[in-house]
Amino acid sequence: MALQRRRNTGSELLLSFAHPASKTDHLKPMQDLTQSEASMQPYVQASELDTSLLDNPILNALSTEHEGLAVKNGQVRRYPAAIGPLSGMPDQSEANYLSLRALAGPGGVVGLFLEEKPAPPAGWTLLRGGVLGQMICFEPVRDESSVADGVEVRRLTQDDVPAMMELAKLTEPGPFREKTSDLGLFLGIFEGKMLLAMVGQRMHLPQFVEVSAVCTHPDARGRGYARLLIQRVNAEIRERGKVPILHSFADNWPAIRVYESLGFTMRRTFELAILKNEG
Repeated sequence: MALQRRRNTGSELLLSFAHPASKTDHLKPMQDLTQSEASMQPYVQASELDTSLLDNPILNALSTEHEGLAVKNGQVRRYPAAIGPLSGMPDQSEANYLSLRALAGPGGVVGLFLEEKPAPPAGWTLLRGGVLGQMICFEPVRDESSVADGVEVRRLTQDDVPAMMELAKLTEPGPFREKTSDLGLFLGIFEGKMLLAMVGQRMHLPQFVEVSAVCTHPDARGRGYARLLIQRVNAEIRERGKVPILHSFADNWPAIRVYESLGFTMRRTFELAILKNEG
């Protein structure tokens, strides 16, 4: 399938299973980078990037780095349900919605990032919509602070999935399923055995990696945990010569201000559509 490239709309001026058998570079172990080491890593220049890939990020991720994970029907692709509902299609044609219905299954839920407002045919229910801002980080900021005694920062593993799902259910950072953490590096902050914060990676494209699942337990907010974890996840992305991106509701200004302080800038917006197949 040809990669889907769409024109910028100018909206950026308004704001913020098995792994693929042949494309597993993003699954290699993370190296511990100090601030000075990270600053020495080669970094891709903005002029070298094909940012048009980001105009349909889900479809293009499932056509490239995550092609081995893609569940396909016609021109439509989705992640397996155990990973999450994210799905991509070239446009909102009747044929594509028909293909999407087969991928969703009866009563199934899918998530789309659309160029225009969702216009599904009969038989779909819009569970959630809204405007998403897509942010990109050409020059990540590194100003990590230390954590208190008794607090541990570490890579999350399969053993941590129950705690990750519990934190995601409490904080609702976006769709998070039992296999979501298979998509890339996830880091967490623990106090004793309690997971207080986590940040991970979701979509992978040839030059970009999405930072995702940014969440902090309500009792631990205000300590800078999400900021610290985003910086470390960004450093791992940068080590591989790629550029961090993320998606946030465009009216979530507290989060957007944090992301901007870490070097992210608003690129464009999408219409989010979380749809349930009632057919």
